[in-house]
Amino acid sequence: MIRRALPAVLAVVLAAGLAACGERKEPAAGTPASQPVNLVLDFFPNADHAGIYAAIGTGEFRKAGLDVHPRTPSDPAAPLKLLAAGRADLAISYEPELLLARAKGAKLVSIGALVQKPLTSLISLGPHAIKEPGQLEDKKIGTAGIPYQDAYLKTIIAKAGIDAGRVKSINVGFNLVPALVSKKVDAVLGMFWNVEGVQLARRHKDPRILRMEQIGVPTYNELIVVAREQDVRSRGALLRRFMRALARGHQHLRADVSAGVDPLVKANPDLDRKLQTAQVKATLPVFFPADKTRPFGFQDPDQWQRYATWMADNGLIPSTDTAQRAFTNEFLPGEGI
Repeated sequence: MIRRALPAVLAVVLAAGLAACGERKEPAAGTPASQPVNLVLDFFPNADHAGIYAAIGTGEFRKAGLDVHPRTPSDPAAPLKLLAAGRADLAISYEPELLLARAKGAKLVSIGALVQKPLTSLISLGPHAIKEPGQLEDKKIGTAGIPYQDAYLKTIIAKAGIDAGRVKSINVGFNLVPALVSKKVDAVLGMFWNVEGVQLARRHKDPRILRMEQIGVPTYNELIVVAREQDVRSRGALLRRFMRALARGHQHLRADVSAGVDPLVKANPDLDRKLQTAQVKATLPVFFPADKTRPFGFQDPDQWQRYATWMADNGLIPSTDTAQRAFTNEFLPGEGI
């Protein structure tokens, strides 16, 4: 496939003058008039969203003059469609989903990383669990049938240097846990290590978890906050206030997980409080950049470049051109012009 290389600095510009080329002083604190923000989540409220609910529960969004209303989508593919159609102000989605949407012409941009590392993982159970990718030969692997996750499996197999013909991939849809627990498959690729992985461990199923970035897949931001390009140009003050309040919500969460778990369980009473607490504690490290000099939400240009190149190499997007201007750090605390 012929493709052009991604620029060294991806998409910190969406229009002339938007480049994040230095540190900025944040405007003086105040309480602007309240503005409603319709936020579409990627899934029903869960541990991944604990910092969002902490920002609601502690009043950080309210202090920023924002009335944030999270809502659950009909399916994980809906948030970006709703956002592009103008039926939401912001959406929580995934880095690969955004790149796929942009390849189809969607004018959407990530304004911050909610989860810095991949959560998607390869999970097996018990004494015969898969401890390293070389053990995938002659095994049945359940997947959800998501094209880029199928490509993850191919990459893992190639990296391990094993015969792809001796690894059987089975599309089990979203019945990953039942397929694994019932031993219909030997392992599954697609569950989150911080959600299903924690749940299986608490059920004493002895899960063996192999994370994507540890077994050959380029690292990426699992969850991101997405806005429309037009809003990046015209509603910068609102986006900046949102990201600042979201960062503070996560600081509250880091200090006390109940700051996020309490409003999370209130929003979704079907959740088990003890399980959510365990899942939030597991997720805490990847809510924040590994480089402590970077602000909450920081998106690494080199990481985006490597992942977009991997997507293009695997035929998931036509070229890395589709990833240009895919994200901006402009609205993060301390970043910008």
